[in-house]
Amino acid sequence: MPSPAIRILLVLLLTPGASTLAQESFDWQEHLGRVYANDANPIVQEAWLLGRYHGQWHWADGSAGENDEYEDRRHRIGGQARLFQRLTVHAQMVSGSDFEPFYNGFTELWAAWKFNDALILTVGQQKHRFTHDRNVSSRYINYLERGMLTNMFGADYTPAVTLSGRTERWSWYGGVFSNKTSRDMEDAFTRLNSGYSLLATVTHDITERMGTDGAFLNVSLVHSDANDEATNLNRFDQGLSSALILTDGPLSLVTEVTAGLGADDGDALGINLQPGIFLTKRVQAVARYQLAGSDGRQGLVAQRRYEREAGLTSGDLHQAGYAGLNFHFFEHRVKLMTGVEYATLGGEHCWTGSVAIRFFFGPHSKGPFPMAQMLDPAFD
Repeated sequence: MPSPAIRILLVLLLTPGASTLAQESFDWQEHLGRVYANDANPIVQEAWLLGRYHGQWHWADGSAGENDEYEDRRHRIGGQARLFQRLTVHAQMVSGSDFEPFYNGFTELWAAWKFNDALILTVGQQKHRFTHDRNVSSRYINYLERGMLTNMFGADYTPAVTLSGRTERWSWYGGVFSNKTSRDMEDAFTRLNSGYSLLATVTHDITERMGTDGAFLNVSLVHSDANDEATNLNRFDQGLSSALILTDGPLSLVTEVTAGLGADDGDALGINLQPGIFLTKRVQAVARYQLAGSDGRQGLVAQRRYEREAGLTSGDLHQAGYAGLNFHFFEHRVKLMTGVEYATLGGEHCWTGSVAIRFFFGPHSKGPFPMAQMLDPAFD
């Protein structure tokens, strides 16, 4: 028999209608984790429990080594509330890989004030959203890891002050970020001695021009003034990315070009192509091709997970091809991801096979595919 605390948690998660003053139908899949909703309440309009578990097994076999293991990749838990019609508070604790340590600080710890749809001020530890590839939550990415060049920037969750907003066809986001985070939140918020980074990103809805179900153009800029204390965004001084996100029926295609400038080991330029198609309502076939080059002999660095364990280190030319099947049991809430990737860098090569489980509860992210959106597979 579960403990009283576990039983209460299960009731809150699975029967939130019992805890809400709003008499409305409950779609458990859409609102999993919501424990309260009442827009008529002047103080508390909404409350959520947040949780995420990502576990994965990989097998990597390269020309210079091999590695295989199961990893508890991500584990987060927290809460979010909307208050006074304009204020949102959010806290999400994170564990280390394989739950070591169980408490590893907070990925997000922020408060946001919504003046209107076009102007939202957010203060606190939050996600650095340089590149579309990085902006997409790990809850929705179609692959085991984000792209190699995306990860080279080392963007992570750090204290920041940001402004964001959206109009009918435009959305924007920008701010100033610390270049260091810490498990100790007091230390993270008070010892701002790591330099800073400035971010600006704009997304434009160009669906009408393209004649597809969905079409978005995203442009991101980042400037990093990192020093020796920095742990994030401490490789490139500047970054620029541009992504075109297309959807049509069951089809999708994300094309992103990213440049990193001002690194000691050389500048880098890469392209990331991500096609996908829903074969049925629950089965999605995905692929990815990455090509990156650098003007420095050691200007590119292999993925920290999997590839480095199999012997890939650094070089000036990187290529990688991925193919996989994703099984959406309850859309993005519960899904199984399988895939195989082949990568080359610095004269070495590596095959990586993977099987991953993804589960989360909490509110969905908003944005163009592949955020929370599920494409129409045109199947009955």
